[in-house]
Parts: sequence; structure tokens; C-alpha cells
Amino acid sequence: MAEFIKIYDENPNPKEVKRVVEVLKNGGLVIYPSDTVYALGCDINNKRALERIAKIKGVRLEKANLSFICEDLSNLSDYVKQIDTSTFKLLKRALPGPYTFILPGNNNLPSVFKKKKEVGIRVPDHSITQAIVHGLGNPIVSTSIKDEDEVIEYTTDPELIYEKWHNLVDLVVDGGYGGNVASTVIDLTGDEPALIREGKGSLEI
Repeated sequence: MAEFIKIYDENPNPKEVKRVVEVLKNGGLVIYPSDTVYALGCDINNKRALERIAKIKGVRLEKANLSFICEDLSNLSDYVKQIDTSTFKLLKRALPGPYTFILPGNNNLPSVFKKKKEVGIRVPDHSITQAIVHGLGNPIVSTSIKDEDEVIEYTTDPELIYEKWHNLVDLVVDGGYGGNVASTVIDLTGDEPALIREGKGSLEI
């Protein structure tokens, strides 16, 4: 059964953050809050954990659309091909923020993602997420927590999330009520930015 840890957004407790990081480093799955909706994530370098996420989503890992949650843009070049100045300026304007940017992946991607030509990059504007990624030292691979309810697509109450997911994951972070609008997804792999999904992020960037 998963652990349930309360972390306050205003001032994340380093001891609690460290516990989350330990679970991730040991190959665990963690549900955590972000600046949009609650998300399910694992360490980018742990293949077994990645396979567990793919299984939960009901897809093969190579086919899974997962985002890389980064602390900032400094390790972008680890996973993304060189981008032009205008693309970088757009990223700098928008991030941290409620956006997922689809960018061309490079050859340094973890082996399970080698066949993917592109990656989704997120830098959430959320202190808990940033503290976890900072502690881990590399991105979290992540996917939004979906709900079967057709009216409310995303569950916002961490206690309800824990109730539903405690047998599937190793730790759930209670960061207070989450949002129910996902990130805005913008594809930057073509000549012009293309809107894939309109979400919380403004299109005026």
C-alpha cells in the first residue's frame, strides 16, 4: 500500500521531499501535484518503473506519450536536438508554466525512448514539483492522472486519488487540492508552433 505524505506548497519540507526522492530513486511510482493537474511519475532512468507506468496506461512503453518534467531549461540539451533562437525564446517566455512543448528528441534519450522522434518537455511552476526534481537530479517521466468521470476529467482531491491509486503506486503526495485543467500542448517540431491541446496555458506567448 502506498505512503501518503502531506507537503505544503508554500514551503515544501525538505525531509518529506527527500522521502519522495528516495522512493523515485528506488524505482517507485509517485503521484504528485503540479501547476495543472495531479500527475503520476517515475525516475527517467528506471526502466522497470517506466514499464509499470506504461502497464497502468495500458500501452506499450515505446508507444506511451509521457512528458519529461524538468526543473528548468538547463538540461534541455540532454534530451532535445539543438533548437533555434526563436524556439528557445518562446520556451524562456512560457516556462516555468502550464505548458507541454513537443520538441525533437536527440540520441541521448534513455534506451526505451530511442525510437521516439520527439519528446514532451514540462517545467511546472510549482514549488513541490521543482523541489522533487531538484532533489532527484534528473527529470521525472510523467503522465496526468485521468478520471473515468466524463464530466470531471481530472480528480482534484488528493485523498480520493490515494483511495483509487494506493494499490498501484508507492507514494501519493498530498499537496492540497489540484487543478482540473491540463497543460496546453504545443508542437515545436515543425516550421511553425502548432497547438495540439488547449489547456491552462494562455496562447498569448
